[in-house]
Amino acid sequence: MPDLPTPTANRLRKPSWKDGRLLVGILLVLMSSVIGSLAMAHADDRIPMYAAKTHLLPGEALTAERLTRVDVQLGDRAAAYLSAAADLAPDTYVLREVRAGELVPLSALGGPDQISVQPLTLLVDATSASALVVGSVVDVYVNPPVMGSSTGELEGPELALQSVSVSRLAKAAAGLGSAPTAAQAVQVMAPVDQVKDLIAKIDVGAKVTLVPVPGSRVRTDQ
Repeated sequence: MPDLPTPTANRLRKPSWKDGRLLVGILLVLMSSVIGSLAMAHADDRIPMYAAKTHLLPGEALTAERLTRVDVQLGDRAAAYLSAAADLAPDTYVLREVRAGELVPLSALGGPDQISVQPLTLLVDATSASALVVGSVVDVYVNPPVMGSSTGELEGPELALQSVSVSRLAKAAAGLGSAPTAAQAVQVMAPVDQVKDLIAKIDVGAKVTLVPVPGSRVRTDQ
């Protein structure tokens, strides 16, 4: 029987720079390092900013207790918002509504001389206020009494204040005597230049009704 050829074992060869698999592996390692470095650098771009911890209403003094720090990436937009890198300036007031959780725009803040609203308490029918919460935005309507009427007849509703914020709600109180209706005191932040006219209408017996504007915060547990 003729002798069969003896198989020869292949020796392992050291990888060389000409080995394509080695080059691919090195490229993958380098890409992973670059991607990791970019991710770390991107994370480092976060800066501390202030967000509203609670609903901020026009005319209110802004304090640190009403704010919470968040680290965010804003890029060039950072200059438009309140930074948490420094202490809050004294005598800072809210000029327009900022909802809880939102970053605080610098344009929504100012000094006491820039405030254009003041708190005004209105006594309204409890039904009119039943859907409201602090932070609701409402239109205020009044029904003036008919001149010369001895029966308390009212004229049609007139828009007295537009898109004002509710800043406080009192508990509804039962009407006097045997009156079946209930009244509730609601504080709104009214434009300073319109307060006088509204009070004049209320003093002669006008009925006040509050209507939430579309998209306003309202109670959802009714």
